[in-house]
Amino acid sequence: MQHLSNLVRSLSESETLKMAKISRELASQGLDIINLNLGEPDFDVPAHIQAAAKQAIDDNFSHYPPVAGYPELRKAISEKFKRENNVDFAPDQVVVSTGAKQSIANVVLSLINPGDEVLVPTPFWVSYKDIITLAGGIPVYIKTTVATDFKVKPEQLEQAITERSRLFMFSSPSNPTGVVYTKEELQGLATVFARHPQITILSDEIYEHIQFARKHETIAQFPEVKDRTVIVNGLSKSFAMTGWRIGYIGAPKWIAEACEKIQGQITSGTSSVMQRAAITAINGDLEPTLKMCAVFKKRMELMVELFSKIPGVKFAIPEGAFYIFPDVSHYFGKRNGDTRIANASDLAMYLLYQAHVSLVAGDAFGDPNCIRIAFSISEEKIAIAVERIRKALSELK
Repeated sequence: MQHLSNLVRSLSESETLKMAKISRELASQGLDIINLNLGEPDFDVPAHIQAAAKQAIDDNFSHYPPVAGYPELRKAISEKFKRENNVDFAPDQVVVSTGAKQSIANVVLSLINPGDEVLVPTPFWVSYKDIITLAGGIPVYIKTTVATDFKVKPEQLEQAITERSRLFMFSSPSNPTGVVYTKEELQGLATVFARHPQITILSDEIYEHIQFARKHETIAQFPEVKDRTVIVNGLSKSFAMTGWRIGYIGAPKWIAEACEKIQGQITSGTSSVMQRAAITAINGDLEPTLKMCAVFKKRMELMVELFSKIPGVKFAIPEGAFYIFPDVSHYFGKRNGDTRIANASDLAMYLLYQAHVSLVAGDAFGDPNCIRIAFSISEEKIAIAVERIRKALSELK
């Protein structure tokens, strides 16, 4: 007899991973599938970081590392926060984890009790909801739309707060929309939080170095919220190190200590070799990252140009990350033969089987009117993929 816990039953399968799995199955059947589903840079890890990993192996960094990370790495991250973000997190306020996803889970599990409310602007990264569920928390969604550039306004935030609110989670640059909060917009949110000291802020800044229009701003810079803000970051996106699994937080010391305690019971310290390479990445030259960002900017401009020519599609112009999140509700209720499009999930599957383009329905991100498209592929493939999408949509009547 099979018996699964209620907790496992309450969790959703990651829609991004689900679509990637289906795409691989279709590709194995000989179909030419263009994947726009996974948020992963199509670049190699910079050579100097690869060399550091090889050197770590030669130097026999093969034993258990400290749970919160090597002191040299925590010091490098502390200095990075000061150098690049103008915020002070001492090394003992830094915890290194096996990817930013674990960092986020550590924070939520450290702060949320069953029944606590977690404020989450929509759309949001897919795993936020289920990580909150793991902790027994209640997600409280604050709806944004393409008309407001998918950004939450201070008055919306104020209205959503209750006496049970304990945490606010958001990303900037955003996955899935690519929008970026300005310093003034973050100040507006910080002013609201200043009136509600029971709320901790989790600022997911994993796409910090992939921005196209302005320098990165963090909500942690404002004194009124600095002592209850956790910055989550990592090396996956900025250094194309997705498979190396290095994430980290800068947090108030009491939260950092709690995260270290939880991590010590689940995974202990992250890979010793990867940590040594991370020291080189964080202390090293950002030139490879900036070159990668310039490529993403060109792809974004192409994506915007091509989607602007498709009737009925509305979107916010991405200012960072490598996603566009168009509202495709114009096509709901339309048909192509026996295929009827009732929602974004139907449209995503239609485009997969009709156009052989794999993307992710917006339901997974908290917005059922949209689809998420990752432009982490070549411009040539982007042009082919969007033309396939345009043609398939034009056949819906």
